[in-house]
Amino acid sequence: MKSEETASAGRLSARLAAITPSATLAVDAKAKALKAAGRPVIGFGAGEPDFPTPAAIVDAAVAACQDPANHRYTPAAGLPTLKQAIADKTKRDSGYEIDPATVLVTNGGKQAVFQAFAAIVNEGDEVLLPAPYWTTYPEAIALAGGTAVPVVAGADTNYKVSVAQLEAARTERTKALLFCSPSNPTGSVYTPEETEEIGRWALEHGVWVITDEIYEHLVYDDAVFSPIVKLVPELADTTIVLNGVAKTYAMTGWRVGWMVGPADVIKAATSFQSHLTSNVCNVAQRAAIAALTGSLDEVARMREAFDRRRKTMVEMLSAIDGFSVPTPTGAFYAYPTVHGVLGRTIGDVKVESSADLAGVILDQAEVAVVPGEAFGTPGYLRLSYALGDEDLVAGIERIQKLLADS
Repeated sequence: MKSEETASAGRLSARLAAITPSATLAVDAKAKALKAAGRPVIGFGAGEPDFPTPAAIVDAAVAACQDPANHRYTPAAGLPTLKQAIADKTKRDSGYEIDPATVLVTNGGKQAVFQAFAAIVNEGDEVLLPAPYWTTYPEAIALAGGTAVPVVAGADTNYKVSVAQLEAARTERTKALLFCSPSNPTGSVYTPEETEEIGRWALEHGVWVITDEIYEHLVYDDAVFSPIVKLVPELADTTIVLNGVAKTYAMTGWRVGWMVGPADVIKAATSFQSHLTSNVCNVAQRAAIAALTGSLDEVARMREAFDRRRKTMVEMLSAIDGFSVPTPTGAFYAYPTVHGVLGRTIGDVKVESSADLAGVILDQAEVAVVPGEAFGTPGYLRLSYALGDEDLVAGIERIQKLLADS
């Protein structure tokens, strides 16, 4: 009998057949399936706030459902009122002005990521991708016909790449740099000085910047969010800014993101989206308007909770023999190195990799974490602290006990 892969050969396009499913969503789905089967699994896999969407935003959506105007097609690029709200929010939060005409509202941040690469990357182009990286980036680059060039930064530099590393990786085929600060999966945040240096380097060498700013409001301690276009205004003509309401406002399921960029890029991406998905759900867009134009008080309260959980997670993970945990200062992830655990036998399993360790932790401690292999850096684990305080403590206690007994 032919294997499934053999049977599919020639049936699927090579480009789609090469896609790797999202590792973070796969871990989250497995954890939820085990929970549904009655197992007390605690999941640290998904980057999803555990808070409900703030009531005022939900109320705006309920009202929008009653308005027949939202029952019809609307412009593919987004509701004009939402595009203006995004422009106003950019001025408020990032400190520079944009034209609402240069905004494209997308079905979540992921569509913005894909369309950004699709708009500027040609076959054979290279995209510099600081690693650890979010799992979707290399897949989106490949789907656009490009080649991802990982630039690895370790725990010793708080997972932040230097201009020297980027220059060493640059070739005549380099088209763009993906820049993400605050970072998923590491929680690292580039300083304004580091961000400006990278921006000046990109400008000097004609390298496009695709900057993912979806965690902009989630920074802690003395870290600050540093918009690269604010620091290097001359980059505006070769930069695409990605953002969305998912993380800041606990709206992951509403699927509203956006991209901001040069007029020709946004025009091309809008034409693409007009054929691909048309407009984003109107009710979700109305909810996003309420989020962006409303108070940030709920956002501040959520950030306070994340900060508390962050400190707890770092303290508890640091107590595990074999773990080393740089303190994250943004987003809601910790990214410990687990090299000190590799080589041990846990239960009856010889742990040779972080993927092995994640499997053992799920099977034997019923805790779901994501291995570093998913983010381009084996030897690490990603744990989200966007879950309840009690589950966070209980989950890490299970890991502590499992590894203490090994």
